[in-house]
Amino acid sequence: MAVIAADLGGTKLATALFDAEGGLQHKATAPIGGRKGRAVGDLIRRECTGLLRAATKKGQRVKAIGIGVPGICRMEEGTVWAPNIPGWDRYPLLEDLAASFGGEIPVSIESDRSCYIMGEIWKGSASGCRNAVFLAVGTGIGAGIVMDGRLLRGAQDIGGAVGWLALSRPFNPEFARCGCFEYQAAGDGIARMAREQMAAEKGYAGLLSPKKIRAEDVFRAYESRDPIACRVLQDCIELWGMAAANLISIFNPEAIVFGGGVFGPAGQFMEAIRKEAGKWAQPIAFKNVRIEASTLGGDAALYGAAFAALDHISGN
Repeated sequence: MAVIAADLGGTKLATALFDAEGGLQHKATAPIGGRKGRAVGDLIRRECTGLLRAATKKGQRVKAIGIGVPGICRMEEGTVWAPNIPGWDRYPLLEDLAASFGGEIPVSIESDRSCYIMGEIWKGSASGCRNAVFLAVGTGIGAGIVMDGRLLRGAQDIGGAVGWLALSRPFNPEFARCGCFEYQAAGDGIARMAREQMAAEKGYAGLLSPKKIRAEDVFRAYESRDPIACRVLQDCIELWGMAAANLISIFNPEAIVFGGGVFGPAGQFMEAIRKEAGKWAQPIAFKNVRIEASTLGGDAALYGAAFAALDHISGN
C-alpha cells in the first residue's frame, strides 16, 4: 500500500510516493513555469498520475493522495487561494482532482504550513509532540500549529498567518501588503531591508549590490562580515526570536521548529534565536520548549501531505 504526496511551491511542484510507514520511495519535481489557474491544477494531476502509473508498475496500490498548497485551503469548500498563482482565488482544486481520479482514490488538501508541522511531528524534529509549532520562513512567513494533537486552522482556515505578527512600531503603511514580520524577516524581507539600508548609508562600499540582491546574497555577504548584511541578519535574529517567544507564550508548545527556504542558511543562528526568545517568552513555558531547525528540510511538506493522505484513509 502506498500514498502520493504533492507540495506546491512558488516556482515548482514536488511529488513523492510514500509507503504506509512513511518511507519515501520516489520523489520528482516539475517547474511551474509561469502556469496560471487551471493549468497549475493540470500540472498537479499530471504529476500525480505519473506517480500512480509508476506505483502500479511496481505492484504497489495507491490508496490516497495528499496535496499541500501555499496560501489558504478552504476545507469545507475544497477551494484554494494562493498569493503567487494567478487565477487561484477560489480555485476548486479538490473538485478537479477528485474528478480526475474518478472518486476511486481519495484526495486530501491542506495548507503547506499544516503539512510542515504534520510532517515534523510524524517523522521530524517534533516527533512525539502533541503541542508544536512549525515556523516556516521562506519567501513569506507562516506557521503550522498543532495543539492537543489537533491542527489549528481558524474560523476561515487562515490560522497560522504569523507573517502579520506586529513586532515593530510605529506602523509602516508598507506592512499592510504582507504583514510587519514578513516585511522585515522573510526571504524577500531580508533582501528588502538590505536595499533600504544601502540606500540610507552614503558611501557604502561593501559586498552587496543594490541593483540585484536576494536573501542568499545577504547570507554570503554575512560570511565575510559585510556590515549591512550583519545588521540585517541581526535584526532578523531578534524578530525570529520575538516571534518564537510570542508563540511560546500563547500556545505553550513542546517544540517550535524553524524551517522553510531561509532555514537553510539561517540554521546557524538557532542558538542566538533561542537566546533572544528567552528574553521575551513566558519563563516557565520557555524552559520546557525545544527550539530546533527542521530535520526534514525541504521535504517536510511532502511528509505532511503523505501523513494527511494516510490520516484521510484511517478517518474513513
